[in-house]
Amino acid sequence: MPYEGLNLNGQTALVTGSGRGIGAALALGLAQAGADVAVSDRADRMNLAEETRAKVEAEGVKTAAYSLDVLDLAGIPKTIDQIVKDFGRLDILVNNAGIRIPKPALEVTEEDWDATIDINLKGVFFCAQAAGRHMVAQGYGRIINLGSQLSEVASRGRSSYCASKFGVAGITKVMAVEWAPHGVNVNAIGPGPTSTPGMLAASTRTDEEVQADLDAHLPLGRRMDPSEMVGAVIYLASKSSAGTTGHLLMVDGGWTAI
Repeated sequence: MPYEGLNLNGQTALVTGSGRGIGAALALGLAQAGADVAVSDRADRMNLAEETRAKVEAEGVKTAAYSLDVLDLAGIPKTIDQIVKDFGRLDILVNNAGIRIPKPALEVTEEDWDATIDINLKGVFFCAQAAGRHMVAQGYGRIINLGSQLSEVASRGRSSYCASKFGVAGITKVMAVEWAPHGVNVNAIGPGPTSTPGMLAASTRTDEEVQADLDAHLPLGRRMDPSEMVGAVIYLASKSSAGTTGHLLMVDGGWTAI
C-alpha cells in the first residue's frame, strides 16, 4: 500500500470546545492539513467559535460553527447528526472540551467533582458514542480524545482532574477494542501543562511557584504551546495511523519520562 501521508483532504473533522486554546489550534491545524472542519463550543462562547471558524475558513476549506455543550447529553447526537447532514460525513472527532478545578483533595466538593467528571469524562464518552455510530456505519473513523500527562501520573491538588483523565485513557482503550473491527481507530493525546486561557485562569499559584514546578517536572522547562498539539492530532487523524489504536500519545515536554 502506498504511503498516504498526513493530508486530510476530503475528510470532515469536528473539534469540541474549539473556541479557544488547544481546541482552536487543533481546528486550524486540521484545516491546514486539508480537512473540512466543524467548529463547536458552548452557546455562551459562540463568539469565540465564530472567530475560530473565520480563521479556518481562511484556509479554503468548508467550515461551520455549532453550539455544542457536552453536558447536554440529548443535544450531542442531534448536533452531530446535523454536522453529518451538513458536511455529508464525519471522519474525525477531536474530543477537546474540558475543565480543571484545582483544589486539595480535602477541599473538593461534590459540585467540583461532578462538574469535572461530567465534562472531562462523561462528555467525552457520549460525544465519541454519537460520532462512533456514524463512523462504524461508514466503516471508517478517527477519534482522538484529550487526555493529559495526568492520565498516567498524579499531581497535588488534581484529584478530580486525575480521575477524569485516567478515565479518558481507560475508555479510549475500550472503544478502540470494540470499534477496531469496523475501521474506527480511537486514540488519545496527553498534553502537558499548556498555556491556554483556561489553565491560566484556573491557576492559584504565583509565577515563581509555577516555574519551580515546571523546573522540577518538565525537561523542557516550560509550558507547551497549543500549536504543539497539532502534529500529534494530525497523525492520529490521518490514514498514516492505520495501525495505531488504543494509544495515549504524550505531548508533555517529558513530564512522564522523569
